[in-house]
Amino acid sequence: MICLKKMPALVDKASVIRVCVDDFAFRKRYSYGTVMVDLDTHRIIDIIDSREASKVEEWLKSYPCLEIISRDGAQTYSSAAKKSHPNALQISDRFHLLKNLSDAVEKYMYRLFPSRVVIPATVSNPEMPALYDTRNRRERILFAQKKRTEGYSVNDIALFLHSATTTIQKYLSITVADLPFQRENVRERQHIQAMANKQLAINEVRKLYSEGHAIDEITRLTGHAYQTVKKYLVEECSSNYGHYDCRMPGKLAPYEQEVIEMRSQGITYKKIHEYICHKGYTGTIASLRVFMQKERTHQKRISAVEQTVSVEYIPRKCLCQLIYRNLENVKGMTQEQYEATIIKYPVIGQLYTLLREFHRIVFSQKENKLDSWMTTAAALQIDELDTYINGLHADIDAVKNGIHYKYNNGLAEGSVNKIKLTKRIMYGRNSFQLLKSKLLLNEYYYQIN
Repeated sequence: MICLKKMPALVDKASVIRVCVDDFAFRKRYSYGTVMVDLDTHRIIDIIDSREASKVEEWLKSYPCLEIISRDGAQTYSSAAKKSHPNALQISDRFHLLKNLSDAVEKYMYRLFPSRVVIPATVSNPEMPALYDTRNRRERILFAQKKRTEGYSVNDIALFLHSATTTIQKYLSITVADLPFQRENVRERQHIQAMANKQLAINEVRKLYSEGHAIDEITRLTGHAYQTVKKYLVEECSSNYGHYDCRMPGKLAPYEQEVIEMRSQGITYKKIHEYICHKGYTGTIASLRVFMQKERTHQKRISAVEQTVSVEYIPRKCLCQLIYRNLENVKGMTQEQYEATIIKYPVIGQLYTLLREFHRIVFSQKENKLDSWMTTAAALQIDELDTYINGLHADIDAVKNGIHYKYNNGLAEGSVNKIKLTKRIMYGRNSFQLLKSKLLLNEYYYQIN
C-alpha cells in the first residue's frame, strides 16, 4: 500500500519550463491555495496552501528553469513571477481579458440605464395611446375629453376606448370639478417615497463633499458604504430605483407584444388567452390582466418630454446580452429596436463597437493595435472602462503576450474543477498534505486528465 502522506516527489523541477498558475478555494472568501499545471504535459505538478505573493514567489523559485508563466490578471501572481523569474515570459489569460471587459461594460449599463429602456416606437399603432392612457376612470374621462377637443366624434372615441357611445357622452359631460381623484397603487406610493428618500441621501452626501469632507469621513457620518458614497457623487446618479418595474421572464414573455397589440384592438382577454394558448402559452387569464395593468402603470411614469412622442420599451437585459451574443440570438429585441436604441443612446453603439474591435485584436493576434484601442476607449470617459484600461496599462507586457502567444490559463481553470471534485470525494476530511498527495497520485499513476 502506498503511503500518500510520505509519497516522494513525482516531478523533476528542473525539467519544468512552461506552466500556468491559478488560485482555488479551500473555503471560499476565507482561505485559498495555488495550483501549477505543466503546459506541455497538461498535468498538475504542484499545489501550495496559499496565494500570498511572498509564498508564491518562494514556491516559483523552487522551479529554476521556468521560461513561460501563464496567469490571470491578479497582481499577486504578476509580482511573484516577476521577482522569482525576471526573465520569464509572463502571459495574461485571454479569457479573463475578454470577461473583465464585458463585465465593465455590463456594470456601466446597469449604472446608467433602468431595467426597461425607453426608445422611440418602432411600430406605429394609433390605438396605443388609448390603451396606455386609460388605466382608471379619471384617465379614461380625460382621454375622451382630450380627443373631443382634437375634433374626434363620439363614435370615434368610443372605438378608441372600446366603450359604448352613451358611456363616452357621460365622460364628456363631466366637469373638471367632478373628476374622480387620481390614486396610485401601493407599489407606486412605495416607489415614490423610496425615490424621495434616496434623493435626500444623495443631497446630503454631495453637501458634505462640497464642504470638504473626505469620502471615508462621509461614510462614517452617513452610514453609507464607500462605494455607495462614490456612486452618489457621480453626476449621472439618479434617485430612480433601477430595478423598479423589472420582471423576471415567465411564461408570458414570448407573447407580451402580441398581447399588447391585440388588447389595443379591443380583443377580450378570454380570446387573447385562447389565441396564445394555441401557440404554447400555459398560464392563466389573470396573468394577462396583471401584465397589462403593470404595462399601463409603467407607461404613466415616462416623462412629459417622452409623452410627446410614441415610445416603447426594451429590457435592459437584452442590451446586456448583446455584449456576449449576436442580435439574432437575443430574444425580445428586433433589428428595428436595436437601431432605434443606438440612435437614441449613441454611447451603447460605441461600446458595442469597442467590444467587437477588442475581440478582433485578440483573435487575430494583432497586439500592436491595442494601444490605439485603449486610447479610443479612454476617450469615452467611463469610470468602469477607465478602471479596466488602467489594469491593462499596469500589466501591458503580459497582456500583449497573451494576445500574441497561443498559451492560456484554460488548463489551470480545468484543474481547479479537478481539485474541487477530489475534495468532495474526500468529504472535507483531509489535510492539505493528503489532498496534495492524492491529486499528484491521480495525475501520475492513474493519468486522469
